[in-house]
Amino acid sequence: MGWADGHITRLAKGETVQFRPRGNSMVGKIESGQLCTVEPLASEHVLEVGDIVLCRVKGNQYLHLVKAMQGERFQIGNNRGGINGWVTRRQIFGRLTAVE
Repeated sequence: MGWADGHITRLAKGETVQFRPRGNSMVGKIESGQLCTVEPLASEHVLEVGDIVLCRVKGNQYLHLVKAMQGERFQIGNNRGGINGWVTRRQIFGRLTAVE
């Protein structure tokens, strides 16, 4: 069970979620403890490099950046230069729409 399981379940039901992630991997875009709003990823939404998404990479859950795209694959990484790996759209559950 991961930290975002409940949020992912709600996103899959079409609900918008809010939570306060902890950590420093996204400093400069999201500070630890800031309130983040994540909306479900609609099928018509076009992802772009720079979008921040709630996703699963190699079994781990992240609220991280889309760093690169290659066809239907998306490279996920943090804001400190780290790369988590490549995922498909099925492994992306929502997109960050607000940080407070």
